[in-house]
Amino acid sequence: MNSDLRVVSLLPSATEIAVALGLEPNLVGRSHECDFPNFVRDLPVCTSTKLEKGLQSDEIDKRVQEIVRQGLSVYEVDTPLLQSLAPDVILTQSQCAVCAVTPDDLEEALATWIGKKPQLISLAPDNLDDVWGDFRKVGDAVNRPEMAEQAIERLQKSLDSLTASQASQPTVAAIEWIEPLMVAGNWVPELIEIAGGQSLFATAGQHSPWLEWDDLLASDPDKIIFMPCGYQIPQTLAEMPTMEKHPHWEKLSAVKNGEVFLADGHHFFNRPGPRLVESAQIIADTLYADADDDGDLSKGWIRWKG
Repeated sequence: MNSDLRVVSLLPSATEIAVALGLEPNLVGRSHECDFPNFVRDLPVCTSTKLEKGLQSDEIDKRVQEIVRQGLSVYEVDTPLLQSLAPDVILTQSQCAVCAVTPDDLEEALATWIGKKPQLISLAPDNLDDVWGDFRKVGDAVNRPEMAEQAIERLQKSLDSLTASQASQPTVAAIEWIEPLMVAGNWVPELIEIAGGQSLFATAGQHSPWLEWDDLLASDPDKIIFMPCGYQIPQTLAEMPTMEKHPHWEKLSAVKNGEVFLADGHHFFNRPGPRLVESAQIIADTLYADADDDGDLSKGWIRWKG
């Protein structure tokens, strides 16, 4: 690989993949959401969101719908800054226009580019195999295929070591959005299975589906894990009163039995990269936690106490 290669990552998971492939010295720019590892916070920020701060999940949903109805993007790209960074490679995604910058958001920047245009690498994983494929895609783009394979092998071994042998397999509702309710799909059902649980409502490799309260009550999961996309645990805690107000809430066995957990959906689960291993570990911790283990923020999960 050319040691002078310049990489801009506009996707948190892509940033973490790049670092896993040893590209830390090559990263020259990031998105407003890229915040791990810590050093990336010092990189120039090339994007911003049109969503106001402090909105609750139902307000975010309505605002996003409004922006999309207008035919606009949820994100803005700082074209002058991006061009001034002169990247050789730009990492982005095409899976979800609501979650992060897409190639469409980069059209203006690329259309007015002076000189050699950067190579655009767009990631769109639906399941774990696709995530490994994204490692290879980035590795090929930066001429580091061997490092990609080494990273994949290391992560797969870590996941294999988590595979639970418990006889019981509790049923799990993994909640990716609070209002309206959405269940975590794509790779999350696979992580739940690896951790020793049974995923309800969502199918591995398929996008996250909406969930009706009546269906949640009818299935009555053993465990409920909240992992809202982009939410850290304090944000989820602040919105739990929305759940408590629903007439079905107190009827759920997981609520009665103290088996409701809040996980960090911002740093884990919704970043299909190296930290899916930690995400699987969080699920395993919650599925088989002792009754007096309430977790803590450092573990990436807490038990909801009501």
